[in-house]
Amino acid sequence: MEAYCVKCREKREIKDPKAVTLKNGKPATQGTCAVCGTKIMRIGKAVEAAS
Repeated sequence: MEAYCVKCREKREIKDPKAVTLKNGKPATQGTCAVCGTKIMRIGKAVEAAS
């Protein structure tokens, strides 16, 4: 899954994605940028853990 990295200013692959729920109850996926290591987040349907 990809998300926009503010530091790189590009869409990057999410490393170690984790499903989270925001304060308002919406699902999101949180992880780190695969290139620079900055925390990135994508709001919407949460990614399921790969087995």
